[in-house]
Amino acid sequence: MTAALPLAVSLGDPAGIGPEVTAKCWQARAEMRLPPFVAVGDPRSISQVSDVPLVVVDDPEEAIEKFEQALPVLAIDAEALPPPGQPSNEGARCALHALELAVGLARSGSAGAVVTGPVSKSHLYHVGFTHPGQTEFIAERCGVASGNVAMMLAGPTLRCVPVTTHIPLSSVPSALSTDLIAARGRAALRGLIRNFGIENPRLAVSGLNPHAGENGELGHEDEEMIVPAVETLREEGWQVSGPHPADTMFHDAARQRYDAALAMYHDQALIPLKALHFDEGVNITLGLPIVRTSPDHGTAFDIAGTNRARPTAMGEAIHYAVNAATRRRDLAAQGRTGMAIGR
Repeated sequence: MTAALPLAVSLGDPAGIGPEVTAKCWQARAEMRLPPFVAVGDPRSISQVSDVPLVVVDDPEEAIEKFEQALPVLAIDAEALPPPGQPSNEGARCALHALELAVGLARSGSAGAVVTGPVSKSHLYHVGFTHPGQTEFIAERCGVASGNVAMMLAGPTLRCVPVTTHIPLSSVPSALSTDLIAARGRAALRGLIRNFGIENPRLAVSGLNPHAGENGELGHEDEEMIVPAVETLREEGWQVSGPHPADTMFHDAARQRYDAALAMYHDQALIPLKALHFDEGVNITLGLPIVRTSPDHGTAFDIAGTNRARPTAMGEAIHYAVNAATRRRDLAAQGRTGMAIGR
């Protein structure tokens, strides 16, 4: 599949591995069968870690004609560029400006999708960033309430959506509600239609407690919150099962029975995904009017600048983005969006 427009790849923190894996993706563009994309960030952060040819462009459309000869870059110049592996507030500010520009390009229709490189949230907070992460920032810029978006982690054989994300484990039970679980489930199901082309998606919902609560013997949250959410989604016509004991959901045979798993908290979703697909995992934000993906790894400051970063996850994030953008374009051409499906 090919996108009608180039993708915008924000480089993330210039001291992290985002510039390196982006350059390596361009270098392996033929082997990885990547569509045209434009990097958004400080071009010097790429030159510090790679000798790939660069061309600064003023418009994403220029990326299409120049992509085969050089890596196109929409330049965001950091006031003081940090060296690889040494994060700074200036680097975080550059990453934030690049993210905002990339999202703006997708919202305006100048880019087909956004792929975001990894950032340092601790440094972003020092420069005035007030969101829990890039996902919430992008949702706000798109005018979507954070409760209506969901984070999907996807690999070749597993897709997981956590209901709660970056909160302490002790806070999970009080953060959960029937309405939130159902909302995340809808976002997951609609995302499977819009982004993956699965017409009749199947969702498996995990329990919160061991053995999904063992009929109340090991906790009441499963019966009081999760069961009603599952019943609500079924009444709407969706194919939803659960709550299932989380320890029986992720073996080979179990994964054949669903298209995505809805987990109650961060590690319940990410541990199986990373155990199966550590180098290939992709973060996909569901519920947005634009396509946004990201490699499911961090800044890796400890190896930045050492030529050890693998571009596999970034390449997969680009593939997921172009495929999702193409499917959405096809749905729009058919007069469908995948958002207003009620069953």
